[in-house]
Amino acid sequence: MHQPPRRPRPSTAPRLRAALGRAWRGLAIAGLLTALAPSAASAQALQFRIDEGSTTNAFYQHGPVAAHVLVTSGTRPRLLVAFPAGNSGVAVWFAPTTAPVQWTLQSVRPQASSDDPAMHGVVAELELRGGPLTLDKAALGSIRVLRDVQLGQPIPAQVATEAKVAAQRVSWARRRLDDAPGYRVALEITQGRVVSRAGAITLEPARAGGTVHLRLLASTGETPLTPLASGQLLNAKAASDARMRNALQFLSYREKFLAGSWRFDTYFGRDTLMSTRLLMPVLQPTAVEAGLGAVLARLSPQGEVAHEEDIGEFAILRHLANDGTRSDAPIYDYGMIDGDYMLAPVMAAWLVEDPRGQARARAFLAARNDLQHSSNAQALLRNLLHVAHNSEAFAAAPTFDHLLSLKPGRMTGQWRDSEEGLGRGRYPYDVNVVWMPAALRAIGAFVDSGLLDGVANDAQRQTLRAAAARADAWERQARALFEVRLDAAQADAALRGYAQQLGVPAEPALASLAGAGLAFPALSLDADGRAVPVLHSDVGFGLLFGRPAPDTLARDVAAVMRPFPAGLITDVGMVVANPVFADQAAWGRLGPQAYHGTVVWAWQQAVMLAGLRRQLARDDLSAPVRAQLQQAQARLQQLIKAAGEVRTSELWSWRWEQGRYRIEPFGAQGAHEDESNAAQLWSTVFLADPGTHE
Repeated sequence: MHQPPRRPRPSTAPRLRAALGRAWRGLAIAGLLTALAPSAASAQALQFRIDEGSTTNAFYQHGPVAAHVLVTSGTRPRLLVAFPAGNSGVAVWFAPTTAPVQWTLQSVRPQASSDDPAMHGVVAELELRGGPLTLDKAALGSIRVLRDVQLGQPIPAQVATEAKVAAQRVSWARRRLDDAPGYRVALEITQGRVVSRAGAITLEPARAGGTVHLRLLASTGETPLTPLASGQLLNAKAASDARMRNALQFLSYREKFLAGSWRFDTYFGRDTLMSTRLLMPVLQPTAVEAGLGAVLARLSPQGEVAHEEDIGEFAILRHLANDGTRSDAPIYDYGMIDGDYMLAPVMAAWLVEDPRGQARARAFLAARNDLQHSSNAQALLRNLLHVAHNSEAFAAAPTFDHLLSLKPGRMTGQWRDSEEGLGRGRYPYDVNVVWMPAALRAIGAFVDSGLLDGVANDAQRQTLRAAAARADAWERQARALFEVRLDAAQADAALRGYAQQLGVPAEPALASLAGAGLAFPALSLDADGRAVPVLHSDVGFGLLFGRPAPDTLARDVAAVMRPFPAGLITDVGMVVANPVFADQAAWGRLGPQAYHGTVVWAWQQAVMLAGLRRQLARDDLSAPVRAQLQQAQARLQQLIKAAGEVRTSELWSWRWEQGRYRIEPFGAQGAHEDESNAAQLWSTVFLADPGTHE
């Protein structure tokens, strides 16, 4: 989903930045979000837990307090609290231990009013077995900084905070870099002792082999977000899955939806768009429009969709590096390209295709978008014209070098946003074969609906109509460039070698090919236009947003649904990439330890399932193709149910054990590139599919 933290890039244009800064604290997207004002302040607190691997995740949300407490046991103990407010948090890391230690999280409650009313936080009661533990480091501030530190980078000097030791208490506290209310974390020992010797601070039991009881107090001074009550979020069609409902509620606020916790407690454009689209049938109308409005509010002057935002103290760090100021004006990242072409089809799904959205479309589009200083319709028009302009080159000369490519100097540009996610390709399959054609068709739908009348002038409407007419040819010609074909001998040799390297059986995969070759679309094209022959799940986007020819549909679904490593299907779910037919160097880069390798992403299964359901609604499919799709649908539903509680996680890996694939929490092993979020926005989308629940 998201690339590892990057070095700061140049800021957006000063004029836009200043305007965003003035508008930020009073944000009210198009006036529509006022309809979402929750009664959560008087409602019961949201509290739930998720255990993954060696980490216990406890969530608390009530009024101005929203916090995610992570307690990690094992040989690399950690305590971390993430706050949606300002995408901020605090963390304490301990020195590695020889033997595993075990935390028990007994309770989480809000902190009582402090000496500073701007501070909001929680208190967690903990028990530690297997100590003593020696403190390694602590970091306070932006989650973006905490993510860097978690990945082994040093704490920036500007935000480094010294520990204070007093009797049975160790604490860290500081103000924000602009002297606004900042961050605090403390460990209070209620059973055991704090020992400070030779510069080391150790938490010890009172007697050898005993336990340590302590109280973790964590708070932030960042401006709280306003939670949405569950009744303002979902309609009666939503599944009753408590874990998914809880995760979605924790991530849903008047101001925006959060991508995932703990690592992405803020806005991400792609996550918002795809989650809103997949959840659309079960979301309340005002919630749909909150998601869409948040994306429109962050468009660039050219109509590009913002991928993510730097807010709070991380924005200050960026401004200090870029212009020497201590401004907290948000800085938006426009480095991704897929969101630009995702916006129009998702907007059309609501405003043109959904009867509820149709009834509200003109009011939504006419509403003023304060951050854009324009109406929602004017913001949308900028995006549509941006798409239309970018469709011209390939339409005029359909060669690979006129396709949509990653931006210069980047290895990422769509949802597989780790540096190896696209197999080192430059031209992504999904952006070119799915998203651009879908965006062009959505442009046509908007023009035909009359929703742009009075917004687009005659010349702009002519430009948009010309762009819409390119959709079919663009899709057909782009798809041909991504075609990969292997004969039976090539496929057999690759499968045997790859299975041996992974230590998994090849026989089921070989049997699924029945001695034949195969064809599938490449994950991407490299800089020279050569196909990167990696099997992938992005064909699901085409099922959800396109209408492939029946033979193409059958071929693409077959490529996905074969047993791994011939396809993407394992006992623990559908993996998102399979480099079996690529060179051996790619095998290591896209393995089960890689963020976008042979791992299962929950939302990608949801996309595939929703796409299959959409294709099954067609009336032009032969009986064999329809049966193939129905079998794929049933198999995916079975796998999703079998994943149990892990299915709301961002992603998970696998291990081969006792004759089958078994779930391995991503990040639970040191070999993994990163760790998964316990609560992930687009992993809650199964609430819209009752067939994935018991």
